[in-house]
Order: sequence, then structure tokens, then C-alpha cells
Amino acid sequence: MSNAILSSSQYQNYRRIDLIVIHCSATRCDRPFPLEAVIACHRARGFATVGYHYYVTRDGTVHAGRPLYQEGAHATGYNRRSIGVCYEGGLDPRGQPADTRTDAQKETLLKLMQRLKKDYPHARIVGHRDIPCVAKDCPCFDARGEYEYL
Repeated sequence: MSNAILSSSQYQNYRRIDLIVIHCSATRCDRPFPLEAVIACHRARGFATVGYHYYVTRDGTVHAGRPLYQEGAHATGYNRRSIGVCYEGGLDPRGQPADTRTDAQKETLLKLMQRLKKDYPHARIVGHRDIPCVAKDCPCFDARGEYEYL
């Protein structure tokens, strides 16, 4: 796991965070979608860079995206008060929504959520689909239920 998740406490004074929003990249689990592809996709949508603060690839590596002091571009209407975390995948080989997280991703996401909850104890962990007016399956698993005990 990258040291990218170990420095979040230094940013606590920049933004008031009360949500940690988990996303999937909505890409097929049998095709690679590295961080560079996410960045290119987001730039094509007009973003300066990747909209997420963290990106977790299939091998369980955490990649730093936007610095935590910067507002993300991942959850319209909630970016100012949230941290965006995305994992690679979310679609099965046929392109249907599915929980495609590898064991390495599950382990890394748990550690990342534990660290972020330590740094932001009042933040709620939710899936993108749990945000009002979002009509998506993202992140294709029950993030709120899976991490509610943290």
C-alpha cells in the first residue's frame, strides 16, 4: 500500500469533511484501467486532472489523486465536503454492474477507510449511489453497510 493514505491528517484544516464517497471506475473487470486512463478520461470531461482523491487498482495499490486540500470532482453537490475514493472495476466481463473488487482491493479499501475515519471521525462512508439524486449502481456494492462499523 502506498504512503499516499498516511498523510491525510495534515489536510484536515483545509476543508470540512463529513463524507467519504466510494466509487467504481465503471470499467470491465477483465480489462485494465490504470490511473493514467482515469486521468485522461477526466481531462476529456474538462477536469484539470483526476477527480478522485484516491484510486485503488486491482493489485491493491493506492494511487494518490487530487490532494485532500483540493475539492474533488466526483459527487456533484457534495465535492466541497467529501473525499472521493475510486476502485478499478465495477463491471463484469459482459459490462454489467457487479462487485468486482479483488481481495487485494478489499483489503486496501478497508485499510484506507480505517485511516480516513481515524483522520475524519465524523465523516460518513457512503457509496456514490447513496447520494440523493444519483441514479447509478456505483460502486456496485453496499459501501455504507460494509463500513458502517468503522
